[in-house]
Amino acid sequence: MKFKKAVLAIALGTLALGAAAASAATVKVGALFPFSGGLALLGQESFRGVELAVNEVNAAGGINGDKIELVKADAVDPNQAVSGAKRLVSDGVVAVFGSYASGLSYAASPVTELAGIPYFELGATAHKVTTRGYQYLFRSNPNTAKYGVAVVDALHGLIAPGMGLDAKDIRIGIIHEDGPYGTDVAATEKKRAAELGYKVVETLSYSAKSVDLSSLILRLKGAKANVVLQTSYQNDTILYFRQAKDANFHPKVVIGAGGGYSLMDTAKAVGADINGVFDLDFPQASINPKGAPGLEKFLAEYKAAYKGAPQSGHSLANYVGAKAFLDILAQAKSFDKDKIRAAVLAYKKPAGESANGWGFDFAQDGQNEASDFYVMQWQNGELVTIEPKNLAQGTPEFKK
Repeated sequence: MKFKKAVLAIALGTLALGAAAASAATVKVGALFPFSGGLALLGQESFRGVELAVNEVNAAGGINGDKIELVKADAVDPNQAVSGAKRLVSDGVVAVFGSYASGLSYAASPVTELAGIPYFELGATAHKVTTRGYQYLFRSNPNTAKYGVAVVDALHGLIAPGMGLDAKDIRIGIIHEDGPYGTDVAATEKKRAAELGYKVVETLSYSAKSVDLSSLILRLKGAKANVVLQTSYQNDTILYFRQAKDANFHPKVVIGAGGGYSLMDTAKAVGADINGVFDLDFPQASINPKGAPGLEKFLAEYKAAYKGAPQSGHSLANYVGAKAFLDILAQAKSFDKDKIRAAVLAYKKPAGESANGWGFDFAQDGQNEASDFYVMQWQNGELVTIEPKNLAQGTPEFKK
């Protein structure tokens, strides 16, 4: 009799373990980024942030007990972004993380919207991404409507006074890659400059794939621009500096809007001419950890996983955004699109409680209005955060 009870207990225990295993489902989440092509460096860097966030959540038990499986889709250009999004939808993902570049996000998100699958944008900045009335597109990072204003406000409130430049003596040249990202930032910069009484002498666009910016630089030089605002990726940033040097064009102030301006590889390629250049971008890893709880943990996990330091702030921004959205999925207690939307809109976090200092407060259009760009400067070959003050690790250096 005792033997039969023991066998029965073992059998019941086995059934219980089997039931527990069956209840621990795996959920697929898409990761749509440029893993190859000209944008691959920052596409891969962005994905690393998502991967680290997912690894953390899985190590803690997953989303309400469900483990997350990341399904990657490469998006070299908008056409491939569309096909990649369609493949992810057909593969049964419950949400999609993306996508670094605005053109890719703008192309892919209609596919997920039509399918009723939430699209969590973690890095694309073009304002128009979230102005199409979509219900299931949400963005954790700041957009270009704020970007251009932040660039010109940094010039007005910090850089021009620090360098002893009077507004009437400033002649601004705006140059930008001609995609949604560059076009949006440039338009906002031009509008904000006019509001503050600055003279914009040139606004010039070019393809990010350009191999020659010499005519553009000659136009800036001819217009006597002494402040250059550039919105660019890596290759065109490097090209500008090389050809400006060849043309003996040396404006007093250069301010980059993220992209290539935040990369150590850019600084190495440009050399000493990068020192003194200002940059507005997502928070970098070089911020005061006292104002960014979780930053040191992120850096340790990044180094352990990828055997080095982050290449840009994109991994950190994607990590912070992905962690928030994974938290939201857990709070929704469902993968129903409308319950996820309700959970997104209800999600509130004050600034200073994330690993890059961002807060979270989503508007009806899905835009997080509590994220922001920080002011940085290249000093002695290092990118130093100089504003906001509570996250700064240095002070600005001005050439007069």
